[in-house]
Amino acid sequence: MIIGLGIGLLAFTYIKEGKIQGRIAPADAASQVLAVLGTDTLRSAVSNGNFAFPIVKVGTYTIQVKANAPYKDTSIVNVPVIDSITTDVGLIKLKQ
Repeated sequence: MIIGLGIGLLAFTYIKEGKIQGRIAPADAASQVLAVLGTDTLRSAVSNGNFAFPIVKVGTYTIQVKANAPYKDTSIVNVPVIDSITTDVGLIKLKQ
């Protein structure tokens, strides 16, 4: 049983994760941001123009900003997530 537990704990150390964060301008122009990797979709609320995905699998994502009217949705492609690194997509300016 102890060996099984040890192997199980070691398996979790190999899970690769990173983070994604960014800002929206104007701050009230969007309420939700999506991070898409293949068929996986993560959702993050926008608070004071900021958004974050704190636990993200390693890979290359598309960030989709769901804008509030009269602003337009926008996407950022090829956002890399690297193990143990926070990827900052910077300021995303939404257009009307």
